[in-house]
Amino acid sequence: MKKITPVVEKHYKLILWMLPKIANFPKDQRFLLADRIERILLDILELLIEAVYSKHKRDILIKVNLKLDVLRFMMRIAKDMKYISVQGYDFFCQSVLEIGRMVGGWLKAANC
Repeated sequence: MKKITPVVEKHYKLILWMLPKIANFPKDQRFLLADRIERILLDILELLIEAVYSKHKRDILIKVNLKLDVLRFMMRIAKDMKYISVQGYDFFCQSVLEIGRMVGGWLKAANC
């Protein structure tokens, strides 16, 4: 097992923070928006771990960036529907921004 990279650790902590928040979504949204957000969070984690081991990091990291953008919009919907507080949304945005920067730096390094 390779050493866990900082971006994987940061995303892992975001998942741990978000899962209880998502669990509090209204029942009618748990199988729609909440399920989709959980799936995207876990997809990103899987892709980040795959990138650690892959020789073709660039393609994987581009997929991570795409999924991060989708996640941003999903959480924006959750905030606008008041399923998550404005403060929670702000924390989420700061975390995803930092993860995005880390992925961007990794992507630049992979292009060299």
